[in-house]
Amino acid sequence: MPVHPRFSLRSPCCAPASRPTEQGDTKPPESGCTFTARPGTTPLVLDSPHSGTHYPEDFRAALPLHILRQAEDTHVEKIYDFASDIGAAWVEAHFPRIYLDANRDISEIDVQLFESDWPGEVTDDEVTLQKVRLGKGLIWRFTDKGEPIYERQLSVEEGQNRIAACWMPYHAAVAEAIDAAHARHGYSIHINCHSMPSVAASHATLHPGLEHADFVIGDRDGSTASPRLSALICDFLRARGYDVAYNHPYKGVELVRRNGQPHAHRHSIQIEVNRKIYMNEETLDIIPDGMQRLRADLRDLMVKLASTDPRLL
Repeated sequence: MPVHPRFSLRSPCCAPASRPTEQGDTKPPESGCTFTARPGTTPLVLDSPHSGTHYPEDFRAALPLHILRQAEDTHVEKIYDFASDIGAAWVEAHFPRIYLDANRDISEIDVQLFESDWPGEVTDDEVTLQKVRLGKGLIWRFTDKGEPIYERQLSVEEGQNRIAACWMPYHAAVAEAIDAAHARHGYSIHINCHSMPSVAASHATLHPGLEHADFVIGDRDGSTASPRLSALICDFLRARGYDVAYNHPYKGVELVRRNGQPHAHRHSIQIEVNRKIYMNEETLDIIPDGMQRLRADLRDLMVKLASTDPRLL
């Protein structure tokens, strides 16, 4: 798919975007910025594809901002704001997940959302289509609670522009950071950073109503990382007193699938943290004590990972 002329696969790195005010307004990030990328010095790469809070003017959603924001992995960028201090590379999306989901493949197109035929590849994989039919493809049609996001159909050009402006440069930035870490050390450890609601909503997953553990660690059943490395993460978090699930109900999606090649010493693991630990899920306000403990524990875990060679496990 051609890249929109305003963007390239290696768009310049950007300063962090402004966060929403109490009224919900946002200031757009620097012109052309859809992500922040900061280089690292260790084998560790962290990325947050779903914590973006800049809602572009061309979104034209039918729902109020406070409803749209329920789709964010809110405050994940704050949880991991120590990344640069410990030598980890950091990549963070500024665009919101509900505008374009960078953790989906560009073939995960919900054809009902568009006013004309999609000209590119559209997946026919039945497992993948389960989420697309819930309205959770590359560009969402429904919220987690099943509310229609638009009162209109999108043009194909809108969809293509979102891919070119957001998906392509974000994935390029993550791949570049992983390549650099691997080149420096002969191996890389990529942590795909997410948060999840305490209870799965009706259109969020294939397990509506499921009460989530404190953490879910996903490596797509050992296909994107060494199971020993994933076990190290699970054991560390359990030792800190957390309830930890492994590959259920979240195995990891496109970013770990695309970048995880454990046979080539490229390990990608998704970490989901339960939002109830650190925030009020209705107001989005941070719970200070919960956030402080969580950040400290995850910093310790990331320091440990930065000094772990999976080839020796």
